[in-house]
Amino acid sequence: MKHSYKVGCSIQNLRGIREFIRNALRSYGLSEMHISELVLAVDEMSSNLMIHAHQCNPDDLFELTVEVKDNRIIFELIDKKNVFDINAFSEPTLNELISEKRKGGLGIRLVKSIMDSVEYHNRNGQNVCRLIKKFSKH
Repeated sequence: MKHSYKVGCSIQNLRGIREFIRNALRSYGLSEMHISELVLAVDEMSSNLMIHAHQCNPDDLFELTVEVKDNRIIFELIDKKNVFDINAFSEPTLNELISEKRKGGLGIRLVKSIMDSVEYHNRNGQNVCRLIKKFSKH
């Protein structure tokens, strides 16, 4: 089953995104810890999209979908703006973050450590960021 949620690009809408993801995943037998990890990763990608591509404009919308199939959870952030490709970003090391006292950069590391893959493609003129996590049913 595919769940879909359209949301305005205000960071105040992140709470609704987190609730949407939790509700979409609860029936699949995942532990609360695994659900929380996935919520954290999608929250990070959503906030990056809102802040960097839309400058937190609540009138700009993007779509978030959650689909579970073949023991994979697939999240898609679908948007008309350019999406920040975290695969093309050169991650600073933890030592660089500490020595430069940077506030950014940890979210990308976090998303990559939680998800099995992060993919980007264009579909019908829209940019799609696809986050995939494999899981096993207990």
